[in-house]
Amino acid sequence: MRAAIFEETGQPLIVTTVDDPRPAPDEVVIEVAHCGICGSDLHVTEYGFVPRGTILGHEFAGTIVEVGRDVSSGWKVGDRVTALPIQACRTCEACTDGLPGLCSTGLFTGTTLTNPGAYAQYVKARGVMLQALPAGVSFADGAMVEPLAVSHHAVGLAGDLTGASVLVIGAGPIGVGAALFARLAGARHVVVSEPSPTRRQRALDVGATHALDPKAGPVAEGFAAIAGHRPQVVFECVGNPGLLQQAMELAGVRGRVIVAGVCFGEDQISPITGIMKEVNLQFSQCYTERDFAGVIDALAKGRADASPMLTQIIGFGELPAAFEALRKPTDQCKLLIDPHRAG
Repeated sequence: MRAAIFEETGQPLIVTTVDDPRPAPDEVVIEVAHCGICGSDLHVTEYGFVPRGTILGHEFAGTIVEVGRDVSSGWKVGDRVTALPIQACRTCEACTDGLPGLCSTGLFTGTTLTNPGAYAQYVKARGVMLQALPAGVSFADGAMVEPLAVSHHAVGLAGDLTGASVLVIGAGPIGVGAALFARLAGARHVVVSEPSPTRRQRALDVGATHALDPKAGPVAEGFAAIAGHRPQVVFECVGNPGLLQQAMELAGVRGRVIVAGVCFGEDQISPITGIMKEVNLQFSQCYTERDFAGVIDALAKGRADASPMLTQIIGFGELPAAFEALRKPTDQCKLLIDPHRAG
């Protein structure tokens, strides 16, 4: 099969031919229809967190083409699916609490040589991690279930949002998803702070009530003009150093700060900022099967529309250059790979 392989930091991905995957007894092989490029794919290659020869890609959807002998639950060839891209042990404290993303020994698909990802024509997934795609959910939507599940999980960690005033920092895929699910959760005001006008409009398209340009003026003043007070909940969806402190400063008394942005470097905060307002600082790492199911249900019932997030579909021929271009500031939101597309 054709696949895109990471070889070295600072070098473009290499598209080549590798052996087709064969499923372990508890796995299936999926023919990839679409796979998303995630910001974490960029980060792990930039910081050297994945070995040479890794096939990236953990946001995927497609059709089952082979089923391992021990896979249960009625999965069969031809089923349209996505999957949680996690190799969880199913026995540790996190797994038994229904948190496979926090598994103490778990590995993510597309981050190791032993678990190749979906920047390829085929990918393996564990049978227990599969999620069916209803007929009304496209493969493009299916490939966006994983990043949407990250947002769904973060919004769930915020608690009851009925009537709440919410600030979302950043309108990349996770921030846009947070805006979408915060509105579905009943928030009155969902204000997104984002310097890109294109991304601000995208957040409004999925349900945000307002969008602010942080370069045009203080976000605190802009938010107060809209809601009449400081944010009750702040979602930090960027991950740049300094934003944890900023989020705590923006939050109101006993405000909730949900950290969904992934910062791979060190950061610094002033604890007194949080202490003086009794701010609740909650980190959000991943998702559960319930988050995947909730996202798929919302898409199938038309309560959520992922289409504004999709900005481009590319083939392997365009992938190396497109991947490197995403390392710089961009208006792109979700770029999907079609492994069978010409080029």
